[in-house]
Amino acid sequence: MDTGIKTAIKQICAEKGLSEESVLETINSAVAAAYRKDFGDKTQNVEAEFDLDTGNIKVFDVKEVVEDLTPEELEALEKLKAEREAIREAIEKGEITPEELRKKREEEEAAKTEKEGADEEDEMRKFNPRSEIQECDAKKIKKSYKVGDIVKTALEIPGDFGRMAAQTAKQVIIQKLREAERNVVYQEFKDKEGEILIGMVQKFEGRNIIIDLSRVNAILPPNEQVRTERLKIGDRIKVYLISVSLNTKGPELIVSRAHPEIVKVLFAQEIPEIANGVIEIKGIAREAGSRTKVAVHTDDDSIDPIGSCIGQRGARIQTIINELGGEKIDIIEYDDDPKKLITNALLPAKISKIELNEKEKTAIVIVPNEQLSLTIGKAGQNVRLASKLTGWTLSIKEQESGEEIKAEEEIAEKDERRKEKDKSKNENEKTSEKKANDKKTDKSEESSGKKETKKTSKK
Repeated sequence: MDTGIKTAIKQICAEKGLSEESVLETINSAVAAAYRKDFGDKTQNVEAEFDLDTGNIKVFDVKEVVEDLTPEELEALEKLKAEREAIREAIEKGEITPEELRKKREEEEAAKTEKEGADEEDEMRKFNPRSEIQECDAKKIKKSYKVGDIVKTALEIPGDFGRMAAQTAKQVIIQKLREAERNVVYQEFKDKEGEILIGMVQKFEGRNIIIDLSRVNAILPPNEQVRTERLKIGDRIKVYLISVSLNTKGPELIVSRAHPEIVKVLFAQEIPEIANGVIEIKGIAREAGSRTKVAVHTDDDSIDPIGSCIGQRGARIQTIINELGGEKIDIIEYDDDPKKLITNALLPAKISKIELNEKEKTAIVIVPNEQLSLTIGKAGQNVRLASKLTGWTLSIKEQESGEEIKAEEEIAEKDERRKEKDKSKNENEKTSEKKANDKKTDKSEESSGKKETKKTSKK
């Protein structure tokens, strides 16, 4: 017989993505809470069983069988009960406030810790009469009970549940269903950590961007955004899922557009040879929004790793570049030889010589004067990315002057000085060219003036 509840549960499961077992467990918890509200007492560990087909309810007092208490433990238990009763009466009469009671207990705990023999008192076995029953009492119910068994005693439901009990059951169901839904969403996305998800820009909260992933919202924090990227509400973007955590408000997802791993996953999505493991990505160095260097390698001599990544007429790599908002991507071939790897990482610059210090893992790269700017790159970007990609600290040395540039700041500064020098040189050349043109103009005007004078004199 379908009471209608079964149909409602199936509908809830379909809408929330929950299992029927979790919803039934929620109903059982709600019924148990309602029973405790109207008919239960403090010594009962109430559990309910709801029959979906008939709508009948069974309620039990469930306890675990434990070893019998010693006379000393029984005496201590009775003393504890008497103390709790006295405290309850004192609070009801207003003789002590809950805050004063808490402070008093903290002082007693501190004194007990300092007192000698406190460890022996802490080791005294605790007995919870609500969820535990002594073996001797359990045998009175059934002689076969032993330590570790569960005793389920059926409880009678005297009548219908009251309004307050029904309200309690409703709140329990709402809370439990929310928790179950949060756990389902959390587990679903926890398994997707390290993957790329497609979402929509929903709103801006301060410097954070909220991304709608259909079932849950994710946070794109400022440090994971691409500085040059300008997102608008409604934009559909791909994001890399960094982490998933569970807090009081539900699952919290942190996503990224600047993480180097997003490049790796995009390569695997667009290039079959990387997806099936024929080509391996050995390293990625990225400055999000500007440039990325990717080192690739394959053991198959019949495959060109760089050509496979670029694709026919650059189709494969162009798709990745478009997804990253036009970010430039350099693909280099990985090599176990550090010198060859560094040479490849600094392409398109041509290197004259490389001096390695394997102990400190530093390298001095000697380049011709005309290749210095190309080696350094804009604001030192090329050598900086090459250093990250190879794992070697790179210094640049001019072949002609022998001047060595170690720090990235020096590289950038040197590059700027060179640019200013070249700019000044170009301006001087333009000025000289202009002066030469002016002289030619003056000469042509002078010669034309002489011709006019000759014509006039002839007349």
